[in-house]
Amino acid sequence: MKKLKIKNLYIYFSAVLTFMLHLPVVFANTTITTAKKIADPIITPAMNCKMIAAVKIYDSLKLNIQGLSEHAFLYAMKGFDYLKASGKFANDHIISIVDFTKASSQKRLFVIDTDHYKLLFKTYVAHGQGSGAEMATQFSNIAESFQSSLGFYRTSNTYMGKNGFSLKLCGLENGINSNAEDRAIVMHGAPYVSDEIAQNKGNVGRSWGCPAVSEKLSKPIIEKIKNGTCLFIFSENKKYLHASKIINA
Repeated sequence: MKKLKIKNLYIYFSAVLTFMLHLPVVFANTTITTAKKIADPIITPAMNCKMIAAVKIYDSLKLNIQGLSEHAFLYAMKGFDYLKASGKFANDHIISIVDFTKASSQKRLFVIDTDHYKLLFKTYVAHGQGSGAEMATQFSNIAESFQSSLGFYRTSNTYMGKNGFSLKLCGLENGINSNAEDRAIVMHGAPYVSDEIAQNKGNVGRSWGCPAVSEKLSKPIIEKIKNGTCLFIFSENKKYLHASKIINA
């Protein structure tokens, strides 16, 4: 009887030990699966913790209900983390995302404080005249194209220009948005971007390639994101998704 009890205890503790040894694998596979269910921006086990943290922000702010696409957000956060590690941003807890999977009649600029889990702004933003009518579908890095450029930017300093208080943008992706400064692609306020115009016309006006916002919100937005924050302009554009060295890093 005593030998039987010892044998049963041995079997029990062996089973417990085996289960505990497999726990890390089980949880790793679960978190990877969870992240892949949300989107698939080249998620690997090494990225897993950062992606899970990104998912937490997305869920806590209910960004799906706010209208920001999952792909736009997770691609943004993947590139944001990569660029932060390279020391690209002086202010590395603010990210602005322009989601061009949405029509211009929808609020598609999202400014997020990732440290404090706050959606600071959600508003309309224009795309370039050459990029399309209601939807932005064509993109360029070429001067005089009047098209928007996709990808990651670093915000720079402010100035007073022909469009009033404006924010300089530095394109961080060679061949994709690297000519932003030469093209004078900046954030500024515009009279053709407003709630009234979006509601009455069904879309806001178009810029010469700048991510123009309403005159009412331009100053508070620019003041919040100036001097070294991340701006990401996104579209489900196969050429960009294939060419971007940042999101494919």
